[in-house]
Amino acid sequence: MIEQISLNRINLLHPKIREEVKKIIEECNSKLTQHSQVRIVQGYRTFPEQHALFLKRPKVTNADAGQSYHNYGLAIDFCLLIDNKEISWDLNKDFDKDNVPDWSEVRDIFKKYGYEWGGNWKSIKDYPHFQKTFGYSEKQLLNKYNKKDFIAGTTYVNL
Repeated sequence: MIEQISLNRINLLHPKIREEVKKIIEECNSKLTQHSQVRIVQGYRTFPEQHALFLKRPKVTNADAGQSYHNYGLAIDFCLLIDNKEISWDLNKDFDKDNVPDWSEVRDIFKKYGYEWGGNWKSIKDYPHFQKTFGYSEKQLLNKYNKKDFIAGTTYVNL
């Protein structure tokens, strides 16, 4: 079961990953327990929202508008929702007491489906971040966006 806030954010993702992300979150939630569940805190992000984050200090991202997979609905950031009321960003906590940190369980499931994890990045580590690139760089996606190479009737780029 996916809680409504996360579901609302998933529904704004690129159509090519929406159902897959739902499946992944359901798999994560069933592997965890009712104590901890995945909460999507960010999915699709507009260019102006991305630019505002880029300007924020202390620095939280190296990506300006158009330079993030969030801008194309191909990335999510998550946290753990504990007992349906408390948010946890703790990478090491094992809420389900199976001797594996819950964060690691979520990371491993996303990676199994081919998502890149921000915790592997060399510059700014982004532990809550996953993205699916479909082999496209941010520059290539921006080029598609600027050429209005969209799925018909949307502003989602064709992949």
